[in-house]
Amino acid sequence: MDWQGAPPSPSSYTVKRILRLEIPVDTYPTFNFVGRLLGPRGNSLKRVEATTGCRVYIRGKGSIKDPDKEEKLRGRPGYEHLNDPLHILIEADLPANVVDIRLRQAQEIIEELLKPVDESQDFIKRHQLRELAMLNSNVREESPGPSGSVSPFNSNGMKRPKTGY
Repeated sequence: MDWQGAPPSPSSYTVKRILRLEIPVDTYPTFNFVGRLLGPRGNSLKRVEATTGCRVYIRGKGSIKDPDKEEKLRGRPGYEHLNDPLHILIEADLPANVVDIRLRQAQEIIEELLKPVDESQDFIKRHQLRELAMLNSNVREESPGPSGSVSPFNSNGMKRPKTGY
């Protein structure tokens, strides 16, 4: 009970929960889980965090891009996780009435990203590669129509790349 005598609302306090998800690197040793989770410039992971309000951490052996740097950091304070197998930590520090829903939402998205798919069927990777090309300004408009458009913008509101013609 608070000072006015009314019980506190469940939404008035935050709860911190952490969920650990294992990454199946032993089962799929050649699959690039870290790259798929991060996406172009970390955008896939940032989107999960923005959508759910949870923080997502990639931890364990293989979580640092440079193996030599990882080896130097192993055993140092704060890097104990490098002795564990590759895994994900999803941390939610949210109001009690939404913390479980948001944690479950983040878990579902991450588990979908952790499903190895044959490259010819991998919609997520295609989307990530397209996003990277757009970030690098290397994508051309694929919509049919006259090549000499009057507007300097395509349907996405972005300038078209120069074609050299």
